[in-house]
Amino acid sequence: VQLQASGGGLAQAGGSLKLSCAVSGRTFSSCPMGWFRQAPGKEREFVAAISRTGSTTYYRDSVKGRFTISRDNAKNTVNLQMNSLKPDDTAVYYCAARNTGGGFYSRDIDYDYWGQGTLVTVSS
Repeated sequence: VQLQASGGGLAQAGGSLKLSCAVSGRTFSSCPMGWFRQAPGKEREFVAAISRTGSTTYYRDSVKGRFTISRDNAKNTVNLQMNSLKPDDTAVYYCAARNTGGGFYSRDIDYDYWGQGTLVTVSS
């Protein structure tokens, strides 16, 4: 299973970026998906999760109302639209896939596969 994240870059505070993660080698529609991030000197933290059908989403409090996770099961991709970016959002963002499950998952130990990470830098 391979996960390829893209879309990171530099944004100004208040700006937007969209991350995408392409999944191959697995029946994507059976995989709950998540996004995590790791800022310099900090532990990896949960950002957002989506169920395998896309019917349920879940966010960490600090990104609620600003970030939107979505998926396209026909294209085997999961996206993270990030609006109203803040300097505190600066981190390497990772997409993750879980083999199966009916809900959403917010712990990194719940996921089986990880992408390589994409850097998001937000300037003030």
